[in-house]
Amino acid sequence: MDIAALAQSHPDHWRLATPIRALALDAVAAANSGHSGMPMGMADVATVLWSKHMSFDAAAPDWPNRDRFILSAGHGSMLLYALLYLTGSPDMTLEQVKAFRQLGAITAGHPEYGHAKGVETTTGPLGQGIANAVGFAMAEEFLRAKWGRKVIDHHTWCIAGDGCLMEGVSQEAIALAGRQELSRLIVLWDNNGITIDGQVALSDRTDQLARFAASGWDVFACDGHDPVEIDRALTAAKASPRPAMVACTTHIALGHAAQDTAKGHGALTDAAQLRAAKDAYGWPHGPFEIPADIKADWEAIGARGRAAREEWETRFALLSEGRQAEFTRAFAGEMPKKLSATIRALKKQVSESRPKVATRKASEMALEVINPILPETMGGSADLTGSNNTRTADLGVFEPANRKGRYVYYGIREHGMAAAMNGMALHGGVRPYGGTFMCFADYARPAMRLSALMGVPVQYVMTHDSIGLGEDGPTHQPVEHLAMLRATPNMLVFRPADAVETAESWEIALSQRSTPSVLALSRQNLPTVRTEHKTKNLTAQGAYVLADAEGRRQAILMATGSEVAIAMAARDLLQAEGIGTRVVSMPCWELFEDQDEAYRRRVLPGGPVRVAVEAAIRFGWDRWLYGERGRREKSGFVGMHGFGASAPEGDLYRHFGITPEAVAEKAKSLL
Repeated sequence: MDIAALAQSHPDHWRLATPIRALALDAVAAANSGHSGMPMGMADVATVLWSKHMSFDAAAPDWPNRDRFILSAGHGSMLLYALLYLTGSPDMTLEQVKAFRQLGAITAGHPEYGHAKGVETTTGPLGQGIANAVGFAMAEEFLRAKWGRKVIDHHTWCIAGDGCLMEGVSQEAIALAGRQELSRLIVLWDNNGITIDGQVALSDRTDQLARFAASGWDVFACDGHDPVEIDRALTAAKASPRPAMVACTTHIALGHAAQDTAKGHGALTDAAQLRAAKDAYGWPHGPFEIPADIKADWEAIGARGRAAREEWETRFALLSEGRQAEFTRAFAGEMPKKLSATIRALKKQVSESRPKVATRKASEMALEVINPILPETMGGSADLTGSNNTRTADLGVFEPANRKGRYVYYGIREHGMAAAMNGMALHGGVRPYGGTFMCFADYARPAMRLSALMGVPVQYVMTHDSIGLGEDGPTHQPVEHLAMLRATPNMLVFRPADAVETAESWEIALSQRSTPSVLALSRQNLPTVRTEHKTKNLTAQGAYVLADAEGRRQAILMATGSEVAIAMAARDLLQAEGIGTRVVSMPCWELFEDQDEAYRRRVLPGGPVRVAVEAAIRFGWDRWLYGERGRREKSGFVGMHGFGASAPEGDLYRHFGITPEAVAEKAKSLL
């Protein structure tokens, strides 16, 4: 690559792109850690994008109708941080850039949502960003149809690298985007031919342009260092009626001794080589030094979108007060006031009629009253609509012919679904939920973890939550998944016992603004155990006394989900023998942990023996069995100790000893 010729041919462009490279080199050198090469290689593409194509106002980085920029190749985080600093984004000061990768800085090693405005999503786990971008673009399509182009009309731009395209989630994402014809989605592929191990050819020979085209995308290509070619390709991509991919041929670590090598991927910290690279750029300035005139030109780029933002605000102000309030409410993640009253009415109806239904059906019953009053919900399923019960009659199908539809057929793409839902939630104005079998949380897990890490309120509807699903057998029967999900910080895991607890769980999940939720729901029918109507949401306490002891309290039975009814039947057996027994339903451990000690002590007092019953492994239960004033020698567990088997549900519960009789015997053995 003839850098001198590039600088000479396009001096104005080169003047803007060079400080991105210099800041990346300086920040990585100061931290002695990071990834220099990607920002150096993609600086030209980013400069053309931000200066000529992207609609944004640096002074208002959370303006609802801005273009979204997703750095899927999150290891190149200094590209984003440099752009935010140069354009004048208020959070991204030079001091923060200098503190790259240091404790307490907003400039984390990989971009983290919530640290700085302008960082639209957390990336780093490769492939997540491009899959998030699909969700951003889906939200934009839906909201543009709902609110009109005067309110919502923008693009989602994504820079992805070879690692993003190798990860399997990328295929799920691009196939979904192609099917949905997401015309405002543009992916810029950093086609530099290098991964950490060396040449891409060591491990891959995919024709990426053909792959995207086969998935329904329009594909373009350019020299990723020629601003004229880049501009031409981005202009064509924006005009595409389908999602567009632009293959940008670049040199990793452009101008450095490590250019076009695997070493260029990592931290370039050698002082002499760093100086030589800057000399090649014609950049005589010291570390983190940006000439005032160049900074002013970048800030003018950052302010270019101010007029568009102000015009948008004028148009928005012309909406009726009700429409403005509804838009603001949805983007703020606030629930309508009538949600609680609607849930209370459903609870009362269920307590009185006492249906015996699976909690997956109870979830559908809740959604049937929630979706009509919460018009921002977008539901879906990973090809299990009839099993997950996630579609209600009022939603309509989201597809190119009906952008106002609110139900997404994701196909057999659990990972892509979860990642897209993250993007939808991050975009704002949309509240996504999606279903699959609980066992396949394994497939969705990387994106679910990021939901929790970012604090985005995505609802995961996980049905077929135990051996109770029956004949599909151990491949489909989750035994360790409750423990795995409960171990995830900042995630609420609900396992409701009946239709009342299910409705309460939905109310709590939807009321969260910074926490995702999992609803673990049964395939098999369960009796209504909450037969006395309570206006209060008892599930909000995480655990509560469902039935107290008659006479002296000698035993406490704790259970979740389908096993609460088993605990209640065991209580009947124990009470018949004069053994006073309390049953505690524990639909959400995380919420119970958050209660004050006085409440937890009232629910789980010291003294009685304790037995936990759950059709899952024991892991995690010891906190409640012999923590919280319990005693190891006075506690027991009835549940799974290995994988399940293929048989009818009733046979399995008997085979694995999860029965009222077994629970009662376990309690008596501890007295």
